[in-house]
Amino acid sequence: MSTLVVLGAQWGDEGKGKITDYLAEKADLVVRYQGGDNAGHTVEIGDNKYKLHLIPSGIFYNDKTCIIGNGVVVNPKSLLKEIKYLNDRGISTDNLKISDRAHIIFPYHVKLDQLQEERKGNKKIGTTNKGIGPCYRDKVDRVGLRFCDIFYKDSFEEKLRKNIREKNEIIEKLYGAEKLNEDQIVEEYMEYLDQLKEYVIDTTKLINEAIKEDKKVLFEGAQGTLLDIDFGTYPYLTSSHPTSSGVAIGAGISPFALKGAVGVVKAYTTRVGKGPFPTELFDEIGNEIREKGHEYGTTTGRPRRCGWLDTVMLKYSATINGLTSLVITKLDTLAGFEKLKICTGYELDGEIIQHFPASLETLAKCKPVYEEVDGWAEEDMENVNSYDDLPENAKKYVQRIEELVDVKVSMVSIGPKRSETIMRNEIF
Repeated sequence: MSTLVVLGAQWGDEGKGKITDYLAEKADLVVRYQGGDNAGHTVEIGDNKYKLHLIPSGIFYNDKTCIIGNGVVVNPKSLLKEIKYLNDRGISTDNLKISDRAHIIFPYHVKLDQLQEERKGNKKIGTTNKGIGPCYRDKVDRVGLRFCDIFYKDSFEEKLRKNIREKNEIIEKLYGAEKLNEDQIVEEYMEYLDQLKEYVIDTTKLINEAIKEDKKVLFEGAQGTLLDIDFGTYPYLTSSHPTSSGVAIGAGISPFALKGAVGVVKAYTTRVGKGPFPTELFDEIGNEIREKGHEYGTTTGRPRRCGWLDTVMLKYSATINGLTSLVITKLDTLAGFEKLKICTGYELDGEIIQHFPASLETLAKCKPVYEEVDGWAEEDMENVNSYDDLPENAKKYVQRIEELVDVKVSMVSIGPKRSETIMRNEIF
């Protein structure tokens, strides 16, 4: 399989960074196709832990071309900080490329994000205040600035100043906040963008040439399916398309060029921020899962809400994405529980349904229908080197997920390190 996307099949934070890093060994190109520095991937290599926000997880291989695609919105300040973070740790970023069509996040995007959230009060969406939504809004409103614009300095500065003045009017008159310093932003960000020029190319051309030459191209999604702007739990979601459909637009390839889609799934369910969560646990089991799984946001540090695995959601995700295989992560977190529960349906107004509702009001009324299965002892997860070595009940748990979602499980992760990854069958 020459083209493959790794994406989140739940609400994000499924461990996509580790899986992308693992699969990247066989790839020629690794392409991030949506989102911004509101997303975070953690990769552990040996005793070292790396936290990424914009740069694709394939960066740890010197022979892989890593691409920030046109569908990503990029804060230059954040990206330069991340480049330095990697370089200071001996990781080269010479193989990094930025799409000349990618849109740029400026301080006014960040400021508007913060002000909008504050104004919503207890109805806030729970954004990371990174300016992602306002930047995507400017993109759709056709006033955004792209990396290709930075090569025409005079017109770029003129457009940037115009945007700052218009946003300052909104900041002052609508929100009653102090306006931003126009000259300071122009000077600071022109310098940042000058530093990034060397990375900017026509990545669409590069990716399509690689596909034509039958090279292996791995696409990396951020966030998760249930945060997709169309198919997620609207409005508590991100401003882009983390789904497989987002690859074609976010990387500039034909939708027919994508040959496979891997859905990364936690062995349980988590989400950050507000919105209905049918299988959420409010008891000691939920707290124990959070602590054992270190369920705190890579970008924000916020504690994640935890609950049992929801296969109604996963079947919906499999359909939307056309998943060709699943990867189950954090299986080790569930070790030690005597009994586990899997949500197999929702009870809605006295009836059992198997579909994932569009309306949040409807979803909030859904009560999970559980199937209880036997757990496995914690010590049995030690020294596991193959799928056959897994505890018998852990294998039964994996196989039951496979049956309920009707998608084969190709990989299982039992820890954060590369070495703690178990292949059942080749997927790339």
